[in-house]
Order: sequence, then C-alpha cells, then structure tokens
Amino acid sequence: PADRARGVALHNSFGSIVAQVAEVSLTNGQIKVHRVTCVIDCGQVVNPDIVMAQMESGIAFGLSAALYGDVKVENGRVQQWNFPDHRVLQLAEMPNVECHVLHSGAAPGGVGEPGTPPIAPAVANALARLTGKRQYSLPLRV
Repeated sequence: PADRARGVALHNSFGSIVAQVAEVSLTNGQIKVHRVTCVIDCGQVVNPDIVMAQMESGIAFGLSAALYGDVKVENGRVQQWNFPDHRVLQLAEMPNVECHVLHSGAAPGGVGEPGTPPIAPAVANALARLTGKRQYSLPLRV
C-alpha cells in the first residue's frame, strides 16, 4: 500500500549475518511495524527452531529500544530504575515475523544477539521513505 514503506538493514556479528526488512506505516502520528522479514546465515545449524526463536525475540527486544527506548534524566538522575520503568513492546504491537534460516557450510555462528541490531535501522529506513527525513537516534519519532 502507498501508506506503507519498507526499510532494509543488514548486520554482521558473532559469525552470523542477519538481514531484515521492516514494513512500516504511520497512523495518527504513531509508528506501526506491520511485518518483518528476517534472513540469517549463521553457518551450520543444529536446531532451526531455536534460531528462529532467537531472531523473533531479538526483533521484539530491538523494536522496544527503537520505539520506546528513552532514558529520562532529571536533576542529573536517571528516572528509570528497573524493568517496570521501561516501556517495552506489547504482544499486540508485535509485527508478523517471517524468518528464513540459510543452511550454509560455514562454521557455526551466534544466534542470540545478531537478531537485534538490524531492526532499528530497518524501521528508520522505512520511516525515511515515508517522511523524507532521516533519524539518527533512538527512540524513533515522527
């Protein structure tokens, strides 16, 4: 649809390469991530279901930072002290995630952290396409 845009990002860490495409829209000034397609090459795979679960959780964690990861400081003190003070992605906000695990002959790589870094830039790239403005800090704003 014309009111949606896609953004792409790629990240290489822990011996794995992860690419993500985020489909994003703006509704009443709010960012909505509808769908994320993720591809990971982590070398030799023992259990693809675990790899997909790690990618999905990394995307949820990264979206929380991208959309809500604001740290407020008042009078020189950080206002967020623990988990109840941090806004995280709610289940109803989680986009549909499609994950593809490549089966390559490379040595096994990591699957815990590599799913998180590409999601914020993918969403930022989609937002740039929608708004014409680039953002370089989190949380992303409209």
